[in-house]
Amino acid sequence: MSMVGNLRKVARLARRRPRRVDLSHPARSPLGSTVVNCVVYRDGCRQHGTGSVEEAVRYARKQRGGFVWLGLHEPTQDEFAGVAELFGLHPLAVEDAVQAHQRPKVEQYDDVLFAVFKTVAYVEHDRLTATSEVVNTGEIMVFTGPDFVVTVRHGRHGSLGPVREDLEALPEQLAKGPSAVLHAIADHVVDDYVAVADAVQDDIDEVESDVFAPRSPRYADVGRIYQLKRELLELKRAVVPLARPLAQLASAPRRAVRPEIQAYFRDVVDHLTRVTEQVTSFDALLDSILQAHLAQVTVAQNEDMRKITAWAAIVAVPTMVCGVYGMNFDHMPELRWRFGYPLVVGVIAIACFAIHRGFKRNGWL
Repeated sequence: MSMVGNLRKVARLARRRPRRVDLSHPARSPLGSTVVNCVVYRDGCRQHGTGSVEEAVRYARKQRGGFVWLGLHEPTQDEFAGVAELFGLHPLAVEDAVQAHQRPKVEQYDDVLFAVFKTVAYVEHDRLTATSEVVNTGEIMVFTGPDFVVTVRHGRHGSLGPVREDLEALPEQLAKGPSAVLHAIADHVVDDYVAVADAVQDDIDEVESDVFAPRSPRYADVGRIYQLKRELLELKRAVVPLARPLAQLASAPRRAVRPEIQAYFRDVVDHLTRVTEQVTSFDALLDSILQAHLAQVTVAQNEDMRKITAWAAIVAVPTMVCGVYGMNFDHMPELRWRFGYPLVVGVIAIACFAIHRGFKRNGWL
């Protein structure tokens, strides 16, 4: 988007600035069921009794080294308005977080880092068909500030509960602040990529075995190959665009990312590189499988045509002989001979046998 377009977008969002919302009263809180969790951490330990979101923020900012982690699931514009004002989030990032369907990216707005991750999940199925759903995608938006982390999740999967539990089991890592949470989320997302890629590998092996099975290729369903390629494209759209944002987090200095955390991001980049190479090789392998299948179909069609041609040549011999003797002429050889009919039938049989043997020897039958 151009600079002029961004300015117009900011002006439009500013005209509809959200009203001040009191988050301290549960009955008047606009978030409702969109809040998954809201926890304050200090020195890597979870704090209790913080109450509402506003109270949690107020408590975290009073504590030296504390921060609040607010998790939301698919909030609407109105539901997210109070949170955006409470944490001072940029309107452009807020609109992206609410609307979803964003490309993986990392953007800096003053002291707040906004990151978008595509989540993926493997859809279990007994057998791959031409309509099977293999990969299901979602999104996680992460706002990382000096004393807060706001996560917005879209989709039915990608829960951050396991990430929170793992971090709470490592208080030394959690004590490094919001950037440690950002790294844990990125690592969790990329680990899911690895698991899904390994599961897709099994589907590709199954399709490859079916295509090269010792049976007629006409029974191999080409629709399954196309469906697998389409699902692989969903995985590729999630994995490949994330390489540059993660590389920036691992190398470029950022105020929201502590220097000691960048080393951990480099490890995530290594894992993502492995998955990217794996997905790229899957795409090339499926192209090869598809081409091999089409070649097998062509070969099978050629074999069918050869068989049809061979039988047509065999049938042509008795057709020709019977056609000759079916002509209504008075003077034709051997018409009155007692052994004429057996001789003609014998000649037809010998000729058909000789042609059949010749085609059989050449592999046409």
